Amino acid sequence: MSRNETSLSPAWSMDTLAIRAGSQRSDFREHSEALFLTSSFVYGSAEEAAACFAGQEQGYIYSRFSNPSVEMFENRLAALEGAERCVATASGMAAILATALALLKSGDEIVSSRSVFGTTHVLFNKYLHKFGVKTHWVDIADLAAWEAAMTPATRLLFLETPSNPLCEIADLQALAALAHRHGAKLVVDNCFCTPILQKPFDWGADIVIHSATKYLDGQGRVLGGAVLGGKQDLDEVYAYLRTCGASLSAFNAWIFLKGMETLGLRMRAHSEHALHLARWLEEQEIVAKVHYAGLPSHPQHALAARQQSAFGGIIGIELKGGQAAAWRCINATRLFSITGNLGDTRSTITHPATTTHGRLSAEEKQAAGITPGLLRLSIGLEDVTDLKSDLAIALKAAAV
Repeated sequence: MSRNETSLSPAWSMDTLAIRAGSQRSDFREHSEALFLTSSFVYGSAEEAAACFAGQEQGYIYSRFSNPSVEMFENRLAALEGAERCVATASGMAAILATALALLKSGDEIVSSRSVFGTTHVLFNKYLHKFGVKTHWVDIADLAAWEAAMTPATRLLFLETPSNPLCEIADLQALAALAHRHGAKLVVDNCFCTPILQKPFDWGADIVIHSATKYLDGQGRVLGGAVLGGKQDLDEVYAYLRTCGASLSAFNAWIFLKGMETLGLRMRAHSEHALHLARWLEEQEIVAKVHYAGLPSHPQHALAARQQSAFGGIIGIELKGGQAAAWRCINATRLFSITGNLGDTRSTITHPATTTHGRLSAEEKQAAGITPGLLRLSIGLEDVTDLKSDLAIALKAAAV
């Protein structure tokens, strides 16, 4: 290897790290990161192969658990989050599963915010429960409820902040203190903010999770996830990945590297557009409630302003008229893509109760605030005036 950029100064800004951190150059001295599409790697001798497999020499072995393109992505994201180590996975859900299977055993317990992605509910309640891991669900902002749910078996506290799709905010510093007081770890899904807007490790988090599919890519192209944290915990996550194979492909890692080069620009623009539209949506007669932490009306607005540098691109809105009004609104849009994904340059619109959170029971939906009239808007990078015009037409249709 020639000169690489894995040792860039941590004093560089986030925008610089998003472009330069983690890059390695091969002997060909390429400027843009190379894409290493290979299943395995060859050695000059049997002795060298044995030494690499035994960990006695550094070297790439098999792309299930060691690939230069994936490693560059891991190192770049670790530099942005301020983590000792990052392990990339095939998806965001694979990252959550990897964390659980690496750090938990039968009889352990999780305390989780109930305001999480619907599939996370299913993973915890069905699949982890089947192997003897119990989850206690609490309101994200109720610190007393978190405290009451702790038991001697609690090993992880899990949450999204801002939450999906209601943009609720957790007090990370308080939850980290609670977790550590009970000998547990705080796990934070930082998908909605990315390290550009929020750095959970600065507030005491032990593990950070990403669905790289969302903002790290930013164009809705590929799937991927990541787990970040201290070396001891991440060595266990890596050991799980090496054995079980929920691995990120080299091609997807390369796409993420390219996407992250514009991450700072995009996150600031997403946040600016979303705040503008959230203020406007609050004034619309058909809108019963706007969920966006950038609004002074949001119950955790001050907390979000302290933990985050901006408020992100996701808005939840509740329409008068329930599901019928929500579906009329969706069907009348032209600029908003009707899809379950988010974090794209293209704006998207989703009805959580029948899509992303559709597998929750009626009781679980009610407890998590997933009402029939709730819509999730992921605000993209189109002209904000065009987005407002499109929503105005859609809201008019919803009110019929």
